[in-house]
Amino acid sequence: MIDTHIHADSRSGEDFKEMYLAGINTAITCSFYPYKIENEIVLLNHLNRILELDTRRASEYGLDLKVALGIHPTNSDVKTDLIFENLYRWIENKEIVAIGEIGLEDLTENELIVFKKQLDIANETNSKVIIHTPRKNKKEVLKEILNIVPQHLDEKQAVIDHINPNIVEDVINADYTLGLTVQPQKMTEIEAIGILNEYGFDKFLLNSDISNKASDPLSVVKTVRELQRQGYEKSEIEKVSHKNAEKFFDLI
Repeated sequence: MIDTHIHADSRSGEDFKEMYLAGINTAITCSFYPYKIENEIVLLNHLNRILELDTRRASEYGLDLKVALGIHPTNSDVKTDLIFENLYRWIENKEIVAIGEIGLEDLTENELIVFKKQLDIANETNSKVIIHTPRKNKKEVLKEILNIVPQHLDEKQAVIDHINPNIVEDVINADYTLGLTVQPQKMTEIEAIGILNEYGFDKFLLNSDISNKASDPLSVVKTVRELQRQGYEKSEIEKVSHKNAEKFFDLI
């Protein structure tokens, strides 16, 4: 199984061990510094910590941790030149599988500028992106994301994440891959399965988004086991347990 969106820097080694023993072989960790900062050196240190330390910590427990790096909308007030200089290097060296997570939170001017620039970098370097949608004003922010992305990047290169039953209809007919976040206060396993039952398994990824907020490191496993218990076809379950992620992020 693959958990396609976590924040490993805020989790313990015990979480990695629990995930691995439960059947998660690979996880993709995304950048998100959970405080407002204006210092690009602090942010760069955060990104390097993910790339160098957290991958090593996870491997000690058997978990293969892939990395997505970028400027989260919460951190969009930093000076960007140094970050983007390193982003190009990480892409060139194939150290990351995507630019992410990027996106919009409060629709500020800085968020919009940084988001568009990272989409342009993805287009220039033929990179994948993981796009954040917020807890609040999700529908309004998603509408803006759907307007912006096609002006900068092929929709097929993007995951739009944290999709839930309230917004799935707004994006299901576009060419995006869609992330289903099963997490306390976001979406239950049953709600995620309801989306898969209605719209099929081809376009979706599963993730826990474990972070400094209330999280369940086994939510992907629990969702997959519930799909199995309910008797869904093995070939369909495999799409959301790992095959869609392997294909999208070129993990095979």
